[in-house]
Amino acid sequence: MNSINDRSINIGEYIPAPDDDMLICRCEEITKGEIRRAVHDGMFTLTEIRRYLRTGMGLCQGQTCSKLVKSIVARELQVSPDKLEPATSRAPMRPIEMCILANERKEEA
Repeated sequence: MNSINDRSINIGEYIPAPDDDMLICRCEEITKGEIRRAVHDGMFTLTEIRRYLRTGMGLCQGQTCSKLVKSIVARELQVSPDKLEPATSRAPMRPIEMCILANERKEEA
């Protein structure tokens, strides 16, 4: 069994599969093939996949796709899904204009 910490392992060549166009992350429109390709490009952790493809960063925050992504990555790396660490999760944030913060400050005074 391969170790996911060993970046020198050869997981083989990426070979397209008939179901590579299957949509896995609906929020970000990421396909199974894109996830498989990312693994073969050297992204072995769920956090790396998330940062590269934005899987699990849409409106559902990975509620619908995280298990699917994990199983695809594990299958490509030929490891048990239990061996993969969960992706780093953060609260969703939005940019805010400085004038809004300045107005709040004036109201507090």
